[in-house]
Amino acid sequence: MIKIGNIEIQDNVLLAPMSGVTDLPFRRLVKSFGAPLLISEMIASRAMIMQTRESLKKCQKDPNVYPLSVQLAGCEPEVMAEAARLNEDLGADIIDINFGCPVKKVVNGFAGSALMKDEDLATRIMEAVVKAVKIPVTMKMRLGWNYENLNAPSLAKKAENAGIKMLTVHGRTRCQMYNGNANWELISRTKEVVKIPLIANGDIKNATDAKRALELSKADGVMIGRAVYGKPWLISQVTSELKGEAPIATPSIEEQKKIVLNHFNEMIDHYGETTAIPLARKHIGWYSAGIKSSSEFRAKINTTQGADNVRAEIERFYDNACQN
Repeated sequence: MIKIGNIEIQDNVLLAPMSGVTDLPFRRLVKSFGAPLLISEMIASRAMIMQTRESLKKCQKDPNVYPLSVQLAGCEPEVMAEAARLNEDLGADIIDINFGCPVKKVVNGFAGSALMKDEDLATRIMEAVVKAVKIPVTMKMRLGWNYENLNAPSLAKKAENAGIKMLTVHGRTRCQMYNGNANWELISRTKEVVKIPLIANGDIKNATDAKRALELSKADGVMIGRAVYGKPWLISQVTSELKGEAPIATPSIEEQKKIVLNHFNEMIDHYGETTAIPLARKHIGWYSAGIKSSSEFRAKINTTQGADNVRAEIERFYDNACQN
């Protein structure tokens, strides 16, 4: 069990926040397989206080998906604080601060992992957000900006002193982006200096990885990101193995067909047909990976227009897969 302030998380395998992926339909789906904590896509704090249509979509709450952690990015303490207050008012259960995103567009705005280069500003942001809300605040970061500046332990201590209730550390530096391998052992340096729960993230693709990451990092839990693409059931499988329970089977092709159709329909309901279909294509592609004739299917899906036509292609593909 992991305690995040007054919120108790029963299991220790969490879903990472991923831009363009962890929207409400995907969070609902992963939750249906038993994931204990779901984090929204990253939301720019200034867009949040302007209450843009896109930002409100990203933080939308479903009462059946608890707890909801909303991730905010920004470099202005007062703006981050106001964005946190708005999300608390909208029903967020946890606010997560992003000090880990390595993407150039975010870093160039001096947000995300760029803030690891300015611990004083990062601390002021954390203090402002914690003071602004009554709900728990967590933070996600990397090992540091580069291997010459592995300052995650220093920033973690400041986070704990500021009132942050849980930390997640991705085992790469910002300069690595997503290249090379995550260094889970270096995460242990951060775990040594704080008493609050710490989660290890980066390159965790299965239960074997999760066990090794926990062992090397000494973390309280793990966070899985890209490995969940097309496998919303993965977190429950890893959790069961870590607990020594009977392995959870991967859904059959027939079951996967139902999952894909349900996910697609949820996206249509959430976004509307025009927006949903382009967004759904990547998910449909991930689901089909490894199934016979999937490359032809993906090519077809990428040019198919209209929700009914996309559904027909999904049904045709999976029905053929069941027969082979």
